[in-house]
Amino acid sequence: MKNNKKEKTEIIFKKWISLVDPKIKEILNLSVDKKTQKLVNYQITMGGKRFRPVLAIASCLACGGKIKDVLYPAAGLEIFHNCTLIYDDIIDKGKLRRGSLTTCSKFGQSIAQCIGLDYTAAIFQAANKSKYPFQVSEIFARTMKKAVEGEILDILFEQSGRENEKYVVNNRYNKITERDYLEMVSKKTASLIQACCEVGAVSAAASKSETNALKKYGLNLGIVFQIRDDILDIFGDEKEFGKKIGKDIQERKLGNIVVFYALKELTNKERKKFSAIFKKSEIKNKDIKEVLRLINKTGAKEKSFLLGEKYIKEARRSLKDLPQNKWNKFLAEIADFVIERKK
Repeated sequence: MKNNKKEKTEIIFKKWISLVDPKIKEILNLSVDKKTQKLVNYQITMGGKRFRPVLAIASCLACGGKIKDVLYPAAGLEIFHNCTLIYDDIIDKGKLRRGSLTTCSKFGQSIAQCIGLDYTAAIFQAANKSKYPFQVSEIFARTMKKAVEGEILDILFEQSGRENEKYVVNNRYNKITERDYLEMVSKKTASLIQACCEVGAVSAAASKSETNALKKYGLNLGIVFQIRDDILDIFGDEKEFGKKIGKDIQERKLGNIVVFYALKELTNKERKKFSAIFKKSEIKNKDIKEVLRLINKTGAKEKSFLLGEKYIKEARRSLKDLPQNKWNKFLAEIADFVIERKK
């Protein structure tokens, strides 16, 4: 993205975030005791790009809608996103996120689970305050179920750990296909980004064809978002990314596209070494370095980027079926942001 376009996009992001953030805090604190509010507000104040509410607003405006009609559901989408992060960090025992202690690390697992339930309730309180509460609630519920299915797949793609969880141990995937990977990311990550676009369309009372175009755009954009996350997990700058580099390796996840492509290129001997590390009960820093060394011998980074480019093209193609206005162009710029982002 050219610098002037990037600056304009950032200005729009900041403006919309300033409108959504008060709604997020309002919804999160509804019916919550003051003592509990400190716990509940921690996760949302850790930062974040607020990418999902921005996407909902842009989708709404692209279909001729009004910002005021999409603010509450947009707030619900950011709460939804943070809800998934809370549970992700509980499941993966994540210590840091966005450079800060995770909710789980700060307050402990049991309190984090309680906070996650608060966020779940808040998601639907946000839907109730939207212009079309039934439709928005249905999108939220459907998306939540998909995200859970994606999380289960991601856990089953792990090659070791969770030895006290019999179902996981007995149902692990020994290897995955590209189709398996795409199913997992489509559900775990892309379903929520697709929901942002669909909620935007619903809030604008868009036509069926416009809604379908935005759903396709969101799904493809979401796949790219996760591909970029996978690349950054292996090759990113830890300070800028805000998460530990090689975290997917430490968690023995096959569900990373860079890992997937690297395994396809390595020799049998190298692949056995790679797999042996992923099956260890404890992965140390030297193990992560060895896996990174093996990955760097391959063209996995370039292949992953090319796959992302393929889905970005699909996302942009969907925009042709929407009204050709400045917000359509803005959605195209968001696609550029997703493929180029550093964090």
